Amino acid sequence: MRSLNFYAALLTDKQMNYIELYYADDYSLAEIAEEFGVSRQAVYDNIKRTEKILEDYEMKLHMYSDYIVRSQIFDQILERYPKGMTFCMSR
Repeated sequence: MRSLNFYAALLTDKQMNYIELYYADDYSLAEIAEEFGVSRQAVYDNIKRTEKILEDYEMKLHMYSDYIVRSQIFDQILERYPKGMTFCMSR
């Protein structure tokens, strides 16, 4: 769920809660269901729907993949010009 950081603001509170509890806090479906007073199936369906939504956002907006490419380019520049970038980054 690396793309979550890029698209979190586009999710509902419920979607964010379920995803954070499941992936970040390592809650089980049963624990999330108990916390919100719903069935395990409802939690599972919501998480799967949210994953699909995040994939769709990435397919359309490319924010995560563009970030990866920019990071790789920046790393290559730092490798090629290590001393020159020290001046630029210290400003």
